[in-house]
Amino acid sequence: MERPIDFVICWVDGGDPDWLKEKKRYSPDNNNDDRDIRYREWGILKYWFRGVEKFAPWVNKIHFVTWGHTPSWLNVKHPKLNIVKHEDYIPSKYLPTFSSRPIELNLHRIKGLSEQFVFFNDDMFLLKPVKKEDFFKNGLPRDIAAQDVVVHNDFVHSIAEFNAIMLINKYFTKQNVLKSNPLKWIRLRYGRHLLRTLLLMPWRNFTGFFDPHLPNSYLKSTFEDVWKKEGELLEEVTSHKFRDKSDVTQYFFRSWQLASGNFIPRKNLGKIFKIDINHNKAIKVIENQSNKLICINDGEDTKDFEEKLKEISNGFDQILSNKSGYEI
Repeated sequence: MERPIDFVICWVDGGDPDWLKEKKRYSPDNNNDDRDIRYREWGILKYWFRGVEKFAPWVNKIHFVTWGHTPSWLNVKHPKLNIVKHEDYIPSKYLPTFSSRPIELNLHRIKGLSEQFVFFNDDMFLLKPVKKEDFFKNGLPRDIAAQDVVVHNDFVHSIAEFNAIMLINKYFTKQNVLKSNPLKWIRLRYGRHLLRTLLLMPWRNFTGFFDPHLPNSYLKSTFEDVWKKEGELLEEVTSHKFRDKSDVTQYFFRSWQLASGNFIPRKNLGKIFKIDINHNKAIKVIENQSNKLICINDGEDTKDFEEKLKEISNGFDQILSNKSGYEI
């Protein structure tokens, strides 16, 4: 019997007065990341739903995770849509939270979530038809296993990656991982990512994993297993109101799946662009539907943000102009 596949997406309206009022009650310290960029609402979420309806009609359920607010245009009565408030699945003693980490690390607690699910950020969009097999095959997640090096290039995110890779090295021996599943790591279809893996072979421990920054395929049981082993750490991260230097992210679970060999290889399905650097290239990929998936990241100091956002929105409108059933 074919197992269902759910999609999970987290969203916040950083301009909601009630949410802002609650956020201002808490003052982050120097270890926290409270920049407005973490909460900026772009207003293009409707294209995510249109893309899912048009390009992934097979999805079993969409779990829409939110602080409590929803877009005014969202059809909350859609039969495939499950509105999930933080209070519905995160222990109340840790709420409210303004960090994505607690929200993501506890996804396995969502009532009714299927064993197989795909986790999206709200800046990741479908551009052309995708199959179930793009995300899962024979009951296992599809992914790319390639080594990389964690580079300390921002305030909090890279440190969280480093924290996770230390834990991976605690539980897994690199040599055994590669020996156990050599054909999952050494694949010509990985292209330049394979070269990086080969160059890092002499290092005894893992130095990092390649992150395509696209939707991740997960087994709910992976979350449950990791929580059993590192529950104390994950509880601590869940207690943080804002992003903290001692955090790990949901990519810890992805790294665990890779190290355990609990996945089936695939080629990269999409590309990532930063709106402040190459938004024009992103628009071309959208209009030409060059890839199945795209991620458009916010920038630290984006100039002419509203103008660039309008151009991106127009690009989406070229391929997803029709309202979906998820819209009122």
